[in-house]
Amino acid sequence: MTTFFDRIEIGMMQELGSYTFEADEIIEFATEFDPQPFHLSQEAAEKSNFGSLCASGWHTLSVWMKLNIKNGRSEFSRLVGAPCPETLFGPSPGVRNIKWLHPVYVGETIRYTSEITAKRKNPKRAGWGMVLSHSQGFNAAGECVMKMDGAVTMRTDI
Repeated sequence: MTTFFDRIEIGMMQELGSYTFEADEIIEFATEFDPQPFHLSQEAAEKSNFGSLCASGWHTLSVWMKLNIKNGRSEFSRLVGAPCPETLFGPSPGVRNIKWLHPVYVGETIRYTSEITAKRKNPKRAGWGMVLSHSQGFNAAGECVMKMDGAVTMRTDI
């Protein structure tokens, strides 16, 4: 029997969607989670090395997570050509190598992707494995604004 896990191939690219960062959302997120002056007001940002209001890197990663949850399952289904089971995913052991490479300014739309980089079955826990990925966000100019490496546990027996 070919399982969903078996159909996942290294190099598969998930298109997770796009998001436009607006001033009010940038300020709202920053007020709650990253209250640095260049995220809180245009005036303060103009005095910083950014020169204009920009989104927190944590905000850009939070949007990645939102789009990953919203569209990741359907993208897996599209890529492997089979419905993605509801019980497929387990917890993530975490992310590594988070990098914010370019600021995300008000009005910019970021397109998010996630590429499968590895997979393996868990020799100590039957029916489970791990899928590793490299995720990125790109602005309209095609510049990578953020990237990270992640992993998620996944059922291997369905």
